[in-house]
Amino acid sequence: MKPIFVTGGAGFIGSAFVRQILEATSDVKIINFDALTYAGNLENLNDLDAARHQFVKGDICDKDAVLKALPDETDAIFNFAAESHVDRSIASASEFVMTNVLGTQILLDAARAKNVRRFVQISTDEVMGTLPEDDAAFFTENSPIEPNSPYAASKAAAEHFVRAARETFGLDTIVTRCGNNYGQRQFPEKLIPLMISNAMNDEPLPVYGDGRNVRDWIFVEDHARAIWLAYEKGKSGESYNIGARNERQNIEVVQSILDALGKPHSLIKYVDDRLGHDRRYAIDAAKTENELGWKPLTDWETGLQKTIRWYRENQDWVNHIRNGAYRDYYKKLYGMEIAQSR
Repeated sequence: MKPIFVTGGAGFIGSAFVRQILEATSDVKIINFDALTYAGNLENLNDLDAARHQFVKGDICDKDAVLKALPDETDAIFNFAAESHVDRSIASASEFVMTNVLGTQILLDAARAKNVRRFVQISTDEVMGTLPEDDAAFFTENSPIEPNSPYAASKAAAEHFVRAARETFGLDTIVTRCGNNYGQRQFPEKLIPLMISNAMNDEPLPVYGDGRNVRDWIFVEDHARAIWLAYEKGKSGESYNIGARNERQNIEVVQSILDALGKPHSLIKYVDDRLGHDRRYAIDAAKTENELGWKPLTDWETGLQKTIRWYRENQDWVNHIRNGAYRDYYKKLYGMEIAQSR
């Protein structure tokens, strides 16, 4: 079987990718390398075929651990491993520099040492900064790299190292940039699972600023499928923007969740805005659609219902997180207590 090496495969997007590829292929074996930081969860990998999925606990900043786990002649590395929450990067950027920048470079070096055929870097639309509140403006693959948060800056730096590995050493690389993901198994510090969890418990839903920041939302399984197509069909050295053309204001998202759960809008609590909060993201995915033959399959209403249903049916998964160190983090960030999920 063809070996592929997935970093961060116990996280939200990484685990969705692993599950999808194991289901969609029969000739692939996945080595899943994850440090199991706060956002990594082995429960995300339950019931996978042990003959085709090997989990290895390890940090991408540990060169020896990476080289030990990475087989010679691996067909591809998919680098999902990242510190990814903007609020955490504002509180402390050093972890983001270590994992997102140094860790990426260590993986690039390992890819050359082990003769890996292709390196796929999973990036973010946030490296391109913010857009004006103008429906005619979109991020394209040629948009300037103008990150506005420490998180985005670390992901932009990683992209530059990926480019350098190709230009200097001839490594076959692909970069994918995606908008905001939602779906099953997302860590509840992110907007949609946070709002679902709080609403189900009749707790206040903290919304930054005026709530009118715009994000381009995509169901995680559509994102995972696009990444696989970029690996299979993408041109070496190219970047591919992945978006569902689903722009929504944060307040609209929150209201949709409350309506779906039959909860009052009075649960919304506006809080001080995030420092350097980007106003609008919107992706032009024409290149991905045309070159890779990709289209999102899940519309917003269907995806949101699937997501809410999963959180309703998996309260044990949610409780394990909400009753841990996340409680202290939540209180520090929003200035309010979080109750145990019911």
